[in-house]
Amino acid sequence: MSNPVTIIMIEDDEGHARLIERNIRRSGVNNEIVPFTNGTEAVNYLFGKDGTAAERKGHALLILLDLNLPDMTGIDILKRVKENKYLKSTPVVVLTTTDDSQEIKRCYELGCNVYITKPVNYESFANAIRQLGLFFSVIQVPPASP
Repeated sequence: MSNPVTIIMIEDDEGHARLIERNIRRSGVNNEIVPFTNGTEAVNYLFGKDGTAAERKGHALLILLDLNLPDMTGIDILKRVKENKYLKSTPVVVLTTTDDSQEIKRCYELGCNVYITKPVNYESFANAIRQLGLFFSVIQVPPASP
């Protein structure tokens, strides 16, 4: 039996955060969701007190990452996660309003696993998140490297 996956949600828009959580739940995903509204707190949580992320060893995480955060860019967080020996195999789903093709390319080059543009329309967004929840319910996530 593998560890239950903890979903780390890094999203500064509270409305979006609530919508994401509600629709992930609607698709039947009951995993713990740990929300962060800024990059600094999320980074502190992911990398731990000593900054190495060793505390996350053996934990299965999945990161939902908004690129536009008040204090740092999601790109910086993505880069740090993918360069870290413990966290590099953690799936990262970028969820952002930016549909700039350069930005999308950059995220994939840095190692993001899925890039989703937030639809502007509420219903489409809710629907996209429900589908994402269904995706979460079937994907396998490795624990952070030992």
